[in-house]
Amino acid sequence: MKELEARLEAVLFAAGDAVSVERLSKALGVKSGLVYAAAESLSNYYDFEQRGIVLVRMEDKLQLASRPDYAEDIRRATESRRPPALGPAALEVLTIVAYRQPVTRAFVEQLRGVDSGATVTSLADKGLIEESGRLDVPGRPILYRTTDAFLRAFSITSLSELPALPALQTENEQLTLDDLAERAEAANEEAKNDEAPKAGEAAEAPETGGIPEDESGGASGADEEAEEAETGEKSETGGPGTDGPHEQAQ
Repeated sequence: MKELEARLEAVLFAAGDAVSVERLSKALGVKSGLVYAAAESLSNYYDFEQRGIVLVRMEDKLQLASRPDYAEDIRRATESRRPPALGPAALEVLTIVAYRQPVTRAFVEQLRGVDSGATVTSLADKGLIEESGRLDVPGRPILYRTTDAFLRAFSITSLSELPALPALQTENEQLTLDDLAERAEAANEEAKNDEAPKAGEAAEAPETGGIPEDESGGASGADEEAEEAETGEKSETGGPGTDGPHEQAQ
């Protein structure tokens, strides 16, 4: 094991960047389980001896890095500046990407309610997020995910170590082409169901023609007045069965 640890240490030191365990396994000619065991042993040794380097694990990758306790010494020696702290907007975008990755810029803006194009670009330039393909919807927007630099910056080995968040609402999920098709079909079905009752109501509506009747079912008051007036005129001019013609004959 000591020899394997030394070989692993040499490879990681020479590589500089993070190296996948699969690649290390092939390079060292051993199984992945032995690589993980050697890496854990090296990490414990560095911590116990308080060495100036640490072995960092990021998902399925390993990397040698300087111990954070000596960061100021390294900056003075290399004359490097402290990286600027992330602002509130950058932290918001980074949080959304970290917990809901892969996501599009439009999805980030949907949750934040403001334009986030400049912030997404800035995080990509810093190496904290990167492109991870395109979403299968019209326009094929770019998908973003976090990087190994994100894990190093927050001193975690995998995304599973992120603090748990409350359950989010389903309408805030990243939509796919199938989701859009299902929503469109549901909207069409709802529109058809709304139109059916309206058509039935129109068929049952009563006809408006004819003469309206009062509540008792008889003729209207205007018709009754017209009949009374006509009867009165007949009485004045005389009709069959009246005394007017008999008086003239006498």
